[in-house]
Amino acid sequence: MQLSRTLLFISCYGVYNLANATEELPLQNITDPEAQPFFVECQVTPPTFITMDLPEQYSEGDIVIQSSKSEMVKNSTMRLSGGVKLASGEQRIEAQEVTIDKANNEIYTTGATRFQNKEITIDSAKLYANTKSKEMTMDDTQYRMNTMSGKGGAQQLKMTEDNVILTHSTFTTCIDEVPDWQISASEINLSAEDNEGETWNTVFRVKDIPVFYLPYFNFPLTDERKTGLLYPEISSSSNSGAKIGIPFYWNIAPNMDATFTPYHMSERGDQLNSEFRYLTGEQFGQINFEYLDKDEKLINNEDSRYLARYQHIGSFADNYRVYVDYSDMSDDNYLVDIGSDQFSSSDAYLWRIGELSYFGKNWHSTVKVQDFKVLGDSNESYETLPQIEFTSYQPLGFYNSKFNFYGEYSRFEIDDDNLPSADRFHFESGISLPYAQPGWFINSDVSVMHTVYQQDNIDFINNSTNLVSLEEDTTRTLPKVRIHTGLNFDRDTSLFVDDMVQTFEPQIQYLYIPYKNQEDIYIYDSASLQDDFDGLFRDRRFSSVDRIAEANQVSIGATSRILNKENTELFRVSLGRIFYLNDTNISFNDEGEREDSSSLAGDLFIQLARRWQLQGDIQYDTSTKETEKSQLSVDYRANNNNLFQVSHRFIRDVSGSDIEQVSALNSYAINRNWQLVGRITQDLKGKRSIESYAGVQYESCCWAVRVAYHRSINTNLDEQDFIEENRDEFDSGIMVQFVLKGLGGNQRPLGVNDMLESGIFGYKRPYFLSN
Repeated sequence: MQLSRTLLFISCYGVYNLANATEELPLQNITDPEAQPFFVECQVTPPTFITMDLPEQYSEGDIVIQSSKSEMVKNSTMRLSGGVKLASGEQRIEAQEVTIDKANNEIYTTGATRFQNKEITIDSAKLYANTKSKEMTMDDTQYRMNTMSGKGGAQQLKMTEDNVILTHSTFTTCIDEVPDWQISASEINLSAEDNEGETWNTVFRVKDIPVFYLPYFNFPLTDERKTGLLYPEISSSSNSGAKIGIPFYWNIAPNMDATFTPYHMSERGDQLNSEFRYLTGEQFGQINFEYLDKDEKLINNEDSRYLARYQHIGSFADNYRVYVDYSDMSDDNYLVDIGSDQFSSSDAYLWRIGELSYFGKNWHSTVKVQDFKVLGDSNESYETLPQIEFTSYQPLGFYNSKFNFYGEYSRFEIDDDNLPSADRFHFESGISLPYAQPGWFINSDVSVMHTVYQQDNIDFINNSTNLVSLEEDTTRTLPKVRIHTGLNFDRDTSLFVDDMVQTFEPQIQYLYIPYKNQEDIYIYDSASLQDDFDGLFRDRRFSSVDRIAEANQVSIGATSRILNKENTELFRVSLGRIFYLNDTNISFNDEGEREDSSSLAGDLFIQLARRWQLQGDIQYDTSTKETEKSQLSVDYRANNNNLFQVSHRFIRDVSGSDIEQVSALNSYAINRNWQLVGRITQDLKGKRSIESYAGVQYESCCWAVRVAYHRSINTNLDEQDFIEENRDEFDSGIMVQFVLKGLGGNQRPLGVNDMLESGIFGYKRPYFLSN
């Protein structure tokens, strides 16, 4: 297998390469037969092909001749005139007069001549060809590609079996008579064997105006990867000043490559970024390293700043899977100050994990180490060094019942002498009985959970709080009973239009887990789960087992949908809540708040029209009559380039403060050439803008340019070590991108996906079932 990447660059230096390759990224585009892709492709009018009446059978080396007049000279030379046409294999020649010298294996033409094969059509004043050496020379030529945009002229064009040499020639992929861009060179050498082209004394012209001169450069003829310089990266921001990068791409092997990008930032200095990728069998890996020797913007620190990341994913020996993602940074403010393609500037931690899994017939096992590098002054997280999991299920032979077993060993460590470390053994075993019919279902589970903790270094925690009383050795055994059942009703309706089906899907779940005082166990890797509608029917309240919440509760909910005759969902509303049959503690400790019911949880989806939809969810506390969480979005999506989205979200009491934000995003294709993208996110509580972005893009069939402006809020996660003299509240800047299509075999459009996804929040694609 081969690696791939989209790379292309022209520079003003003396001797260099023009590199290229192809990167196919998975895009989650919406399938819409009416959507028109934003692909401005030059409309290539196929040339008039040379047609001939060929015999039914002839060998590839034979030459088929068609003419109005012919004569033999000295028994070995034939002169043809009057609509002369020659065919040999897939090659065709059409001329006014043709001389064939059989003794010397030569063919001459005079007058207007056309040479043609599947890929190219060449018009010239005359032609000379040697059928033995398979060489051909044409003078005063004009050529054009048959299946793609690309044309030019040459004083002389020479073709061999593996090369094309053009003397005093031009090339462009634009179709206008005066092309938007064009290169002219004293010589261009195109090698089919190496799939690359070379030019000497090259002048790049814009609208026939010389722009710059290059003594030499080379470029790929196909989408295959090639070593060389790439497109420059030019941008500016208030954080780093003007920034320019010149990437160098190294095609090490078909399954291995590297990219080195030196950057100069006017405010911070010089940085070197590198990326190495490999692909071996079913293994893929990538190593990224970014290094800034000295940040000139810092006033108290001359240490180097860096970011390193290693990723690997693969499988081997049929049953084994491996996954690694490890990253490290010199300081917490690296992403905020300098930024990186590896992470977002809003990321609050780096996830580090190494995982090896084995999958058997009815079981699988995983060994992993995991850590979160927390950025800023938040509490450090525990490392699991290691965590070993074993999961097995065995069918019992009646109905769909299964015996399930889950076992886990985890070692928790933390870089804080005041916090405990621990070994945890956790086991769950039980029987599940799922049963479903078209109109109803019932799922039953009975299991026992047993946990053993061996905790070290507990004295500081015990002496500093009365909320816990940790024990070095403690065990916990709890049973769990869960019964989840639901009904499915449907009826024909014409509520909105005819031929609709309305459903009503009530469901109820009973969950029982007895109370157990767990103050002798510290919190190592557990967090509260979301209390949305789907969360009403979970069998646990926390993400891990440091706390197993008591439960004697009934979850009741219902969903109603409206489907059209294609079974597409046009409307959905869900509502439900949990009723606690005894006062239940919903916090991590026994001093927490107790409730007799959960917040009311609901979600809503409406297909307002074919391209419009509304979706949202809410968690509402009926006792305080306050909204705990909510989000609402309205989306319009005509295609991948014409879309609109406005959204609102609210979360109560996050670290003592409420969060309320509204965002708007719009992408609009004015026509097939011009595209606008804009986005803004406003903090309603803080009465300030969090992020804004505006981009304009022009794309013709042979070139494209993009100019974008961004502005986002700055944060300071490291107030001690890396201090800037004047840290602005906002980071703002401009990015410029320019692409010549077709130079190097690449005619793909810029598109707008990266503009939509850029920034802190990006674009959340709606789930259009109707498109």
